[in-house]
Amino acid sequence: MLKIREFVKGKDEEVWLKIRNEAFKEYDDFRPVTMEDMTIWENDPGFDPVGMFIAEWNGKPIGRVQAYVDRQRKEKKGYVRNLGVVPKLRRRGIGRELAEKAIENLKGRGMETAQCWIRDDKPIAKHLFESLGFKIIRIFSTMRRDLNRLPSNIGENKDVMIRVMEDGEEEIELLRRLNNEAFSEHFDYRPTTLEEMKHWLEHPDFDRKGWFFALLEGKPVGHVGTWIDSKFVRYKGIKRGWINTIGVSKLHRRRGIGTSLILRGLDYLKSKGMIEADLGVDDLNQTEAIKLYKKAGFKVIRKELTCAKKIAD
Repeated sequence: MLKIREFVKGKDEEVWLKIRNEAFKEYDDFRPVTMEDMTIWENDPGFDPVGMFIAEWNGKPIGRVQAYVDRQRKEKKGYVRNLGVVPKLRRRGIGRELAEKAIENLKGRGMETAQCWIRDDKPIAKHLFESLGFKIIRIFSTMRRDLNRLPSNIGENKDVMIRVMEDGEEEIELLRRLNNEAFSEHFDYRPTTLEEMKHWLEHPDFDRKGWFFALLEGKPVGHVGTWIDSKFVRYKGIKRGWINTIGVSKLHRRRGIGTSLILRGLDYLKSKGMIEADLGVDDLNQTEAIKLYKKAGFKVIRKELTCAKKIAD
């Protein structure tokens, strides 16, 4: 009755999307994924279709999973992603078989560790991965604040100049360099390539006017980028944006530059009609960024658990 088969690029895209949209529709931040989203994903330089699998029940697609290998990453670590089963066929062991298929695929491709992400408000998924031997190794927080009244005089750097990102290759390379400098010590880091950065900035929802550089004595020392998922706003009717990324170079931290950047990002989201903003943060971030976000008025709304398991013999 149950068959797990490989994803066929150029044929199974709509099937993949249909499963995803049915399996995740109960999530509070859900919005349907479209063929436009799928095309953007498949054009990503890091797209890896080799480990994508579809579960069929009596010939009907009802689940999916991806065993992802990042070709740019040096360590032999793979990822179990996009695991989902349609609601009416859950609790029949299908999710377990998909997860085991992904782990088997990663192992066959030479990976020594498998990693996954689980939301803390999804206890069934948490129990599944724990039963497979995964252990929590990191906890992330999703945080939110409203944009009604933005704070001021909370430690901003008065000497920093913040300018909008301009057009051109040099600006893209500057963003890539600042991003890699700021996150080089972070958990699960690996450098972003120029090709990846260009692809990311070609997304229809990328808004250059919502990306900013911080300059101190004329030298770029930090950046912040905002994001508005236009499809989410239309589908949910919720005017919510994101602080997509924020970073300050190591030598210039704890001087109020991050505070200035995040306030500039929030101000931009508000100017675009957003009424609330979200961001994600590693609870054990070495820069203690979560303290900055709390100071800026953000509150934790949920946790994301990063889990890992050794899979090498």
